Amino acid sequence: MTQRGRLVVISGPSGAGKTTVCRALRRDPRVQFSVSATTRRKRDGEVDGVDYRFLTQAGFDAALARDEFLESATYNGNRYGTLRAPMEEALAAGRVFVLEIEVQGTRQLRARGVDGIYVFVVPPSLAELERRIRARGQNTEEEIADRLRIAEEELRAKDLYDHVIENDDLDRALAEVRRVIGL
Repeated sequence: MTQRGRLVVISGPSGAGKTTVCRALRRDPRVQFSVSATTRRKRDGEVDGVDYRFLTQAGFDAALARDEFLESATYNGNRYGTLRAPMEEALAAGRVFVLEIEVQGTRQLRARGVDGIYVFVVPPSLAELERRIRARGQNTEEEIADRLRIAEEELRAKDLYDHVIENDDLDRALAEVRRVIGL
């Protein structure tokens, strides 16, 4: 009989490095990475079904009405959600299911009593966070200001998480994440 897997929730402000950490964890054969559904526009190089499941507003509403999401949130004007079925299948197969979500989604999971290991990746400072967001070259000044405002709010929610890991050095932060989730 296969041992039940475990859910790992990873969050952090935009630019903190949570996506980079998640991409590194994806290389581990014991890990299944959640592919979130979103209504935001596809960025250059992103592949539907690999990076995100890109949905229209109407498609997102329909999935929500069918109760297909474990959690859903609105972030910076776009909607995101975690499909329930892939997580249930991964846990039943004994895999580590990594879920990268925003703080809003974590609040929903905690309110529902969803068992898991909750990890919050933080930048060394807000100035460094701004530098990282600007270095991407993908956001307008207004979007950058919004992301920094949201980041300040999200940083106040770190008590929702079991582990807070500062990403001042990616290799060190990744090693710490692997340690706390048992990989």
